[in-house]
Amino acid sequence: MTIDLTDYENGAKYKGDYDADLVALQERLAKIQVAHILHKRRSIVLFEGWDAAGKGGIIKRMTAEWDPRCYQVHPISAPTQEERDHHFLWRFWTRLPASGNIGIFDRSWYGRVLVERVEGFATKADWKRGYDEINAFEKQHSDVGMTIVKLFVHITQETQDEQLAQRLDTPWKRWKTGADDYRNRARRDDYLEAMHAMFKKTDTKYAPWHVIDNGHRKAGRIAALTYVADRLEAAVPMDFPAADPAVVKLAQDAFGYKPKGR
Repeated sequence: MTIDLTDYENGAKYKGDYDADLVALQERLAKIQVAHILHKRRSIVLFEGWDAAGKGGIIKRMTAEWDPRCYQVHPISAPTQEERDHHFLWRFWTRLPASGNIGIFDRSWYGRVLVERVEGFATKADWKRGYDEINAFEKQHSDVGMTIVKLFVHITQETQDEQLAQRLDTPWKRWKTGADDYRNRARRDDYLEAMHAMFKKTDTKYAPWHVIDNGHRKAGRIAALTYVADRLEAAVPMDFPAADPAVVKLAQDAFGYKPKGR
């Protein structure tokens, strides 16, 4: 199915109990992370989207109840000279999650076919070849059991402008905005063309794209966390082990532990 970003510009407010639903989702995500640890599974949750679209807010709430030892957030910016000296995927190979871990990418290897394409940081031959290279990269990891969750966080130009203004008006948020935001804003049509080509060429069965309408932040966050939970939960056994009898005996001897319900 072709993805058209204009289908994700409703920006409807969240109709449920946001606070209660967020807590429930965070508890669910916490159990999913534990399942990854116990069953030694690996997953990637990847975020692309516009500047000021709210990717960071989603990530913060997604990881709120996670054990920090078993997930990593990778904020991807321009490559270093060492990274430019290698194939563009090299720097992502070095960031892939270990067994029992979840890797989160705030922007990703899709920079090759988005910002590098639009801003001329990659040649036409390079970014056109990038689609096949990315698909092969993702399939390699999917084939060995990696779950790949790809979200694109979408907002309208009007919403983006509101968010950029808010960053300027809020002293502790000003560090998050700069000249690049406005250079990218001026080329929105070029980015839209690149985004739709990206969806068409890299929306695969093993690593599908999912678009989040983040015109209303609360609705977008719940939608994003629900999708991540659904995808990750489907990919890992959710059974948890019984208490180790030896440890139960130690607890009984130490402080008279009695299992609940007995």
